[in-house]
This record gives sequence, structure tokens and C-alpha cells, in this order.
Amino acid sequence: MLRKSRSAMDDDGSAALEFIAVGVVLLVPLVYLIIALGAIQEQALGAEAAARHTARAIALASDADSAELSGERVLASVAEQYGIDPDSADVTVTCGPEIAACPSAGATITVVVAARVSLPFVPAIFGLDEAASVSVEGTAVQKVSRLWGAG
Repeated sequence: MLRKSRSAMDDDGSAALEFIAVGVVLLVPLVYLIIALGAIQEQALGAEAAARHTARAIALASDADSAELSGERVLASVAEQYGIDPDSADVTVTCGPEIAACPSAGATITVVVAARVSLPFVPAIFGLDEAASVSVEGTAVQKVSRLWGAG
């Protein structure tokens, strides 16, 4: 008859406990990383989409007044869809060549949308949410028709 030694009997059931403890220690940071990267990716795609659609809306407008209005509408709509805070987003619209009015026929419109993504579950105490944030930026370039504003 085989008898278990005293040291073998002391380890009964500890493998399951060790597996659970190590699993939790490894799983929690991995889940947080997935959630944080998902939030950053969503905002990066949103900034790029906002820049692209805003540039397109400005280039397809019939005149300068409607270009500004449609650009603002499109920017607000895309920002809402992707959860970008429109007040904190920095939008820059430039046209080239520099001698032309912006926008004008034949000009090249460049729209840059920059935003900051706060990491999830970081409290807004002592400015931690600002310190634990990632900046994302989207850029789009659109050529305006040579016949823009003629009709």
C-alpha cells in the first residue's frame, strides 16, 4: 500500500488556487489594455473620418458661406457618431495655394482634426484624466473643382 508523504498532502488543492490567482493577475491588465486600445482606436478613426468628410463637404459646397455651414454640420455629426467632444477637438482648415481665398476654385483644402482620448476608468481627480490621455489626429486633403462657385 502506498502512502502519501506529508509534503504531498499539504499541496492538495493549491494548483486551482494558484491558477485562479495568476489568471486574475494576468487577465485584469489584459482586459484593461483591450478596452483602452479600443477607445483610442475609436477616437483615431473618428478624427480621420471627421477630417475626410469635412474636407469633402467644403469642397462640394456651392460657395464659401455654404462651405462653412456644411463643414460645421458634417464635423458635428461625425464627432457625435464617434463620441468626440466637439469643444475639445481642434480643427484646422487651410487652403493652398496661399494666395487664394479659402475655399476657392482649384484650391487644395487640408483639414486637420486633433483630439485627446482619456483612458477609461481614470478618475478626473487632480487632473489625472488629462495626464492619462492620448492625442489622436486625422488629416484629409481635398481638391476643389476648377469650376467651383461658377454656377
